[in-house]
Amino acid sequence: MMYERMLFSIPKERHSVEHIREDLGGHPEVQFVSLVGLDIGGHDTDEKIPVELALRKLESLLARGVQTDGSSVVLPRIAELNDAKVDIIPDPDVDWYVDYNFEHVLDGVDLPVGTLRIPSFLIHNDASAVGSREILKRAAGLFAGEAKRLIAENPYVLSHLDMGQGDAIDEVFITAATELEFWVKTPEDKGDREQLSTSQELKEQYWQRTRGSVRTALEKTIILLNRYGFNVEMGHKEVGGIKAKLESSGGYSHIMEQLEIDWEYSTALQAADNELTIKYIVKDVFRYHGLEVSFMAKPIDGVAGSGEHTHIGVAARLKSGRLVNLFAPRDASKDFMSPIGFGALMGILKNYEAVNPFITASNDALNRLKAGFEAPVCIVTSIGHDAGNPSRNRTVLAGLVRDMSNPLATRFELRSPNPKSNTYLVLAASCLAMLDGIEAALAAGKAPGSLLESLSKRQGEDDFYLEKGRVYRSEKDVFEEYSHEERCELFGKAPETVWENILALSLYPEKTKALKRGGVFSDALIESYKAAIVAQWATELENRIVSNVTELVRECRKLHDSDCTDFDVMNWTKIGELRNYLCKDMVERKCLLTRIKAAIREKDYDAASAMQIEMQEKAGALQRAYAEYRKNLL
Repeated sequence: MMYERMLFSIPKERHSVEHIREDLGGHPEVQFVSLVGLDIGGHDTDEKIPVELALRKLESLLARGVQTDGSSVVLPRIAELNDAKVDIIPDPDVDWYVDYNFEHVLDGVDLPVGTLRIPSFLIHNDASAVGSREILKRAAGLFAGEAKRLIAENPYVLSHLDMGQGDAIDEVFITAATELEFWVKTPEDKGDREQLSTSQELKEQYWQRTRGSVRTALEKTIILLNRYGFNVEMGHKEVGGIKAKLESSGGYSHIMEQLEIDWEYSTALQAADNELTIKYIVKDVFRYHGLEVSFMAKPIDGVAGSGEHTHIGVAARLKSGRLVNLFAPRDASKDFMSPIGFGALMGILKNYEAVNPFITASNDALNRLKAGFEAPVCIVTSIGHDAGNPSRNRTVLAGLVRDMSNPLATRFELRSPNPKSNTYLVLAASCLAMLDGIEAALAAGKAPGSLLESLSKRQGEDDFYLEKGRVYRSEKDVFEEYSHEERCELFGKAPETVWENILALSLYPEKTKALKRGGVFSDALIESYKAAIVAQWATELENRIVSNVTELVRECRKLHDSDCTDFDVMNWTKIGELRNYLCKDMVERKCLLTRIKAAIREKDYDAASAMQIEMQEKAGALQRAYAEYRKNLL
């Protein structure tokens, strides 16, 4: 009954001054207005403007927004201290949502206090649009215009689409959706990694029935999201988690479960805005029920991480009003995709080294991308064993998703993003990479059969677009059928650190050039992004990861006494050597962690990156050795 009285959104059709006044005036529970800009690092602004003041200055607020400075947003090398003017300008072309504080009920109204959050653009010095939303808006706009032009210049492609002879395209647009995975747990509780790993291997949690407060929070979240109009398709348990403990009170403790929520597709910019709002709602509802939510990609080492598989499609609206999927072929039983679909997928694969820095931008993200956890570890696709029988390969970077009964469902699933990826930049970079491949395929006049041969090429075979030394398609399990060395040889070596990933923007200038098309990613924006991500990586490595490894070393204490065996002594000697190498300075030699800190302070990032890889290997060896040592003690 409470929900019936609340305002959840102001759709883009009601963004006139009159309609906004009407909607806010009729809902006293909405007490604040906030303009939400996204900086280059994906951080969103939130300023509480009292609704009375916002309504008084509504015309000015909509036209000129509010002003902040470079210290409030992450825009290095753009909004510096001596050139810091940044305006936050509302975007009228997307839906606006009300964010509710369910812990603050407004007296006299008996409803939670709401804040109308208006997605906005960041404008530097009244000239340059510099935030993440602006980059995606430019990318989606450029893609739409260029795709329409390429189809007009290469009309042969129309014969491969589900279009009649007299059909004409009115507009082209990107469609997108994300699958949000996340962990929930009771605060302060820590799960046993061995129990979690065993439960995962046995698939005891996947798609199981939820219970207790997790069930209540999930159900309330889905109901609330539908009130907002997100049209949730499902919410379910994911593979990770262990069975909670039932207390004598009837409640559950030691909760640690992995969940997923999926919702309806939108246009690219609206999809990214929707996801941002949904994550806040998920956190708020679960917290209200005493549960902590983590959107980290790999919150628990050795256990399944959380992905955010991003689905991307391209549609055209015909002048007749009918929608056509531009990836779907005219005859789905004969061809996997249209030339546009093949070109788009090939563009992502060929240019992925330049796309990846905008997807995998943190230590946490790279921790998830390890073989054996259904997370992609190399640049390869799967499109199915044959055109007439769609299949899914969950071991690849990007897969083709098809429904023979619904051509509009044809799309790509990009499996590398995680819940903390900047979806605005993920979609922007993917759009531009796809456009590069579409242009190449259509300019060469390629039909689906020829493009299938290109995508399926063997190593060493020449191709009109893809690289000679690489393989791009595998219908096999790439974790089981190829060794690490074979994966690197066939599909390219994956970056192991954030620094290695960011370097790709310099090491692959031709691929990075695809992202600069139309000025979407300018040199200034790329340099700003690189500076932001490198600073984040270096700071976290020095101040958090090194500290965590230090704590691990200190937790590995001597436990045996005179009853020990020679095996225990041997194990402890091995552990001692690892502890000292990692964490103990000597006059003649500094330990690994001290050398990492020194390299970061000297900005020798090549050395810091190499030593980070070594640190991860040594810390893993220490954990395994200590576990073996403890198991042998009585």
